[in-house]
Parts: sequence; structure tokens; C-alpha cells
Amino acid sequence: MSVRYYARDSAKECQTAAPHGGNERKIRDGGMSKYSEVYGKLLEEIAGEADAIAMKYFRAADLQIEKKRDGSRVTQADKKVEAMARARVAASGLDLDVLGEEMGGEGGNAPATKRPRLIIDPIDGTEEFSRGIPTFGTLMGIEDGGEIVAAMVSAPGLGSRWWAYKGEGAYRDGVRLHVSDTATLGKSMVFSTGTGPSKDSSDQRRIRKYLDSARSGRSFGGFWQHMLVADGAVEAALDWTSKPWDLAPLVLIVEEAGGKSTTLSGKRTIYEGSLVSTNGKIHDEVLAVLK
Repeated sequence: MSVRYYARDSAKECQTAAPHGGNERKIRDGGMSKYSEVYGKLLEEIAGEADAIAMKYFRAADLQIEKKRDGSRVTQADKKVEAMARARVAASGLDLDVLGEEMGGEGGNAPATKRPRLIIDPIDGTEEFSRGIPTFGTLMGIEDGGEIVAAMVSAPGLGSRWWAYKGEGAYRDGVRLHVSDTATLGKSMVFSTGTGPSKDSSDQRRIRKYLDSARSGRSFGGFWQHMLVADGAVEAALDWTSKPWDLAPLVLIVEEAGGKSTTLSGKRTIYEGSLVSTNGKIHDEVLAVLK
């Protein structure tokens, strides 16, 4: 799958900005470079190889499934993708740490401000992957100065790849994305995590109220629901309890498509577990329903 980068066409969007404040960062020689120019090649290479590894084991007879301490599934594909990503980072010459689901990393509960880092979920949706369901993907975000400035989601089972770089727009397979224009929750289609036994009765009621307040509601958690918001296909997506690597690329992709992503309390962070993504127009209404 080939990833192409597209320059934004307005004068305002092409203005030079300070590091961490716009779409460019200072590099070692003292010059300025767009985030896509700094990190694009690495993310594309990791995504391409991750796709190949994942599809080798998807629906394969030799797929090995283990249970982690928290009860979630992990396969040899998860482990191999993360090991490969770490090796590519090490060989890239970029000044990057790595935080990953399978092999960990320092400071997983707060933004990294000293050095940029790659945050990776090698296979998000391992449960689906291990059951032969194609809604899985490799999630990557580059955190620089405490915020995500480069993001990529590659879902080979769906035949799609999404990416965004701060200030450069959001794309799916080379097509520029924009969220929908639907203005009210009552006219919206929304997605959500499920209401299973891991949630208490109060949380279950809040999620069901959110789904019932929309014109159409579906329970399908994970990264794809947020990408559907960025695609303009649905108006809202909800993850109730997640780790930073589950969320790392999602906020930037939704924002660069014109939407909004926050926690349930309205904070712009991937470190508090929840994530609500919307087209922006219904965001306050969604948060109010979820209180």
C-alpha cells in the first residue's frame, strides 16, 4: 500500500510556525521541516511491514493466541510487529523513544516532554484479529513536546490507511478527509464501545442514553469508529476505557479532518482512558448526554 503526501493549498496553512506550535519542527541542523518530512518515511515503512506481518497470520492455521494478565488476547503477530517497529526506529537515526503495548516503555501514564517518542499499538483489535474479523490495525502516533504531531492507522484487513501530520490535513489512502456537517445528535449516527460486564450499571446507562439519543446508534469500539468520524461517515465515536497506545493517532486524525476529540470531561489528552470523537458540531451535546 503506497502512501502519498499532499501539500495544503492555502497561504495560511503554509506559513512557517515555531516548533510544537505549528506544522514544522526544528531538526538537528537547525533548519525547519514539516512533520511529514521528518516522520513520514518511518511511519510508512513500519505500516507497510506491519501490514505484511498481520496478513501473514490473519485467519492462519498457525496463529498462536495467548491470554495476558488482564484477560486480553495477544498473538505472535502483535509481538513481531512491535519488535519490527522498534528495530526500524533504532535504525532510522531519529531521536525517538518508543512506548508500545507489548514491550512497554517509560512514562506510559503521562505525556513525554523531554524526547519525542513513537507510541504504538502493534495490532489494535487483537480480539477481532484472532477471530478472523478484519477490523484490526496498527496504530502509531509520534509524540513531540507532549503532543501528537504525526499519526498513522493502517488496517490491511479493511484495505485502508489513514494518516495526519499536524497542520497538514488528514487523509485516507490519499483522499483528503473532512467530518460531516450534521448539526444535532438527534440526526446523527454514532458508534460506541459496548455495555458489557466490565462497566458498572451507571456507566452502562450513560452509554445507552448516548446511543438512544442519536438517530442511529451502534456498539462497535476500537479505532475504526474514530476513523469513520474523520471519514465523515458517522458523527461520533466513544471509547470508555483505553490505554495511550489505543488512542495515540486518533485525536490528530480526527482534528485534522475538522472534528474534535476529548475525554469524557472535555480534556484534550490520551492519558485519561476515555475518548469521545465527534464532527465538532455535536461535541458539547454528546458530552452533556454522557454526564
